[in-house]
Amino acid sequence: MLCLLTDARPTSLGILGSKNLLTKCQELEKKPISVPSNIAVEIGKDNVITVKGPKGTLTQKVEPAIAVKLEDNQLAFERLSEGKDERAMHGLYRALINNMVVGVTEGFKKELELVGVGFKATHNGQILEMSLGYSHSIFFQIPSELKLHTETLKGKNPIITLEGIDKQLIGQISAKIRSLRKIEPYKGKGIRFVGEVIRRKAGKTSGKGGKK
Repeated sequence: MLCLLTDARPTSLGILGSKNLLTKCQELEKKPISVPSNIAVEIGKDNVITVKGPKGTLTQKVEPAIAVKLEDNQLAFERLSEGKDERAMHGLYRALINNMVVGVTEGFKKELELVGVGFKATHNGQILEMSLGYSHSIFFQIPSELKLHTETLKGKNPIITLEGIDKQLIGQISAKIRSLRKIEPYKGKGIRFVGEVIRRKAGKTSGKGGKK
């Protein structure tokens, strides 16, 4: 859960729902991150956090308004003031560092599905080639930090798989690929995340004659 707290008034959640969400965010902020024994965390100069694990190393600079302490394999975050920006950053940085710990231990994966007649996906090294119903193929350079895999099984839609330790990077690249052919709401053609639920619209129907 990524909690960005602001002073905005509750809207669709309702007063009770907003209070419950605020309470959960505050509890999450105070909860320290457990650091596994095979993970090394270093709090360096200028509040730069370095996390090293079996799958790699990640770094993140934390604003001076947020204090980070490591004690007994517990990474705790504390804001130095109660301003709106500090409260927002508190939850943000805790979520980012937690994703780093998960990333260097387990890693992250995103799968995209190409839905459409004649849609194809292949790769050569870090170059992803896609046929998306246009008059030309699309070539997309995948960053070296990510692993790329494409698969097309008989009778099934092509699948693009991205794996890596940086959740933000995987999210950005997969969103960019998805935007190359957005799902159209009538036939459902386009690129979507595996398991993503798409709201379909009913096609227009034409009836004979008019109302009497």
